[in-house]
Amino acid sequence: MRFSDLTKLLVICSSMAIGNVCLAQDDAADRADVWSVVEQQWDAEEGGDKKWMDRYLADDFSGWQKDSPAPRNKSSMQMWDRFMDSQGSMVAHEQYPLQIIVHDDVAIAHYVYTSAYRAKGGDVELNNGRFSDVLIRTEDGWRFLSWHGGDDE
Repeated sequence: MRFSDLTKLLVICSSMAIGNVCLAQDDAADRADVWSVVEQQWDAEEGGDKKWMDRYLADDFSGWQKDSPAPRNKSSMQMWDRFMDSQGSMVAHEQYPLQIIVHDDVAIAHYVYTSAYRAKGGDVELNNGRFSDVLIRTEDGWRFLSWHGGDDE
């Protein structure tokens, strides 16, 4: 191998290694951003934010919680969220991320959670469960496209 060919090969390999490091850093930043949105959504629900679905759900959202007979679109989710808010509220929660996968502009976040819900005039009920969320990257940041999960009862 000639010296110039060896030099070119070393430059290409070095560039590929640096590129892979940059891709790994970008992937880690994307995973952190996705998890931040998942946490923000739960915090908004616990905080009584009535507009969180407008900010965090994609317009073509379709999610299927375990207690629902079928997938629900964004407007159905909003209607049921208003109803549940009239019955009580989440008073505490904690999530535990298991795996976050990012492929280009699509992310999947698998996690488990514990939440506390207080019915109006009632006691606090603790629930444990799991969710798998699908998010898409938009001009406005990561948005939920779908989710599936719920309590582990």
